[in-house]
Amino acid sequence: MSEIKVSTFGGALAELDVDVLLLPVFEAADSASPWESLDEAVDSRISEAIASRPFSGKLEKCLAVPLPTGGGPGEIVLVGLGEAGKLTSSRYREAIAGGTSLAVRRHGERIAIAAREDAKFGAEHAAATTEAVLLSQYRFDRYKKPDEDATRLAELLLPADDGVDEAIERTQHICRAVTWARDLINLSPSEKRPPVLADLVAEMAAEVGLGCEIIDEARARELNMGALLAVAQGSDSEPRLVVLEHAPDTVAAAAPIVLVGKGVTFDTGGISIKPSGGMEDMKWDMGGSGVVIGLMRALARRKAKVNVVGLVGLVENMPSGTAQRPGDVVTSMSGQTIEVINTDAEGRLVLADALWYTQKRFKPRFMVDLATLTGAIIVSLGHRRAGMFANDQKLSDRLLAAGDAVDEKVWPMPMDDGYDKDIDCDIADMKNVGAGRGAGSVSAAKFLERFVNKVPWAHLDIAGVTWSKAATDVVPKGGTAFGVRLLDRLVADHYEGK
Repeated sequence: MSEIKVSTFGGALAELDVDVLLLPVFEAADSASPWESLDEAVDSRISEAIASRPFSGKLEKCLAVPLPTGGGPGEIVLVGLGEAGKLTSSRYREAIAGGTSLAVRRHGERIAIAAREDAKFGAEHAAATTEAVLLSQYRFDRYKKPDEDATRLAELLLPADDGVDEAIERTQHICRAVTWARDLINLSPSEKRPPVLADLVAEMAAEVGLGCEIIDEARARELNMGALLAVAQGSDSEPRLVVLEHAPDTVAAAAPIVLVGKGVTFDTGGISIKPSGGMEDMKWDMGGSGVVIGLMRALARRKAKVNVVGLVGLVENMPSGTAQRPGDVVTSMSGQTIEVINTDAEGRLVLADALWYTQKRFKPRFMVDLATLTGAIIVSLGHRRAGMFANDQKLSDRLLAAGDAVDEKVWPMPMDDGYDKDIDCDIADMKNVGAGRGAGSVSAAKFLERFVNKVPWAHLDIAGVTWSKAATDVVPKGGTAFGVRLLDRLVADHYEGK
């Protein structure tokens, strides 16, 4: 989709040359005092609308206020923020996203969002507003015939104030990384088979200035990545391990943060084949890798002063005469052996070698992996939160706080030693699934933990939040790229310049 221009304006609101002007209104507001001069200029139409029965300022409720033709805004849209004492960043984003969508439906190609005359706009509001508008207007229309009658937002104007330009620029980089990751997740699986996706990532890396190395099948064999290769052997598409590095000179000597993404570009389940119903959704089983790739793009674009490595294992899990079989024993890069009980529990095999390689090569400060790993996490948490499994309390607390701040919420899950026994095996060092149906997401995390050693680490099971079947104000149907904003916030709050 085309990019939306974001800029600032100054001067009188009544003179703004825009299609639609959005005015945020708190619930139970009884006057237009925050926009007194504008209300006078438009013959008290704002105060009349606020006093009207259909509009009370409740959260996400909007009211269009037509204006006379001539100079200035084409019309005004009042956007309900709910009760003033209950307004949060998340609620503000939802309200502005909803108002923006209404403005676009009313043919607003160029819209502005006003600041209350009795308050500063500020960098925080600028960031939240930019994020709400850009993310809400995302559409994946690569395969659809263009709708010539549809209005698309072309430009967003925000009030000029201290720090606003910098906030807009930074937020644009993050949002464009989110939409880029969403595109990857939504892409047809035939267009993102491992070698193809690896090349797409390499092109992006060259464009934004990331270091990029692609480890092919031959090199993976030299590195003894038997677990990753076992998953890939059923496909005629070779696997790839892609390493992205962002290491500005000022922090290059610091131990890197390493982020690892599961990249199963299509998952049939292998010999343990999935039911046909809904299998088309398995194009998003590379959601973890999409998030890591998107975050690395954002960090490079906004020139973050932090040493970060992003590593994604790209494979296709297919059934064929060469596919691994239930009962096969594979040897991971760590030397530990794994009995494959279920070939549809393949993501953890890919991550096992990726995590081991990460530690051996980069000696990381800490690791976070993201994976659409288990259906069990959806049973536990639904589609509202990702499951978080961690061996380090500080890292866990910081991820939890970062998720709350950007409304990409995670929830701490148990990692008791007792669960580790569920993956013990009679003929190998471990098996790739736990015993029975219970605690499937926990046993998967305990499997990964065996390849982590003592490095601070967190595993985010994003199976329930990577794909949205119902649109929200900020997330349309399809790939969400859940995790890009969360991890960017984690890095910005705790690790930049340190």
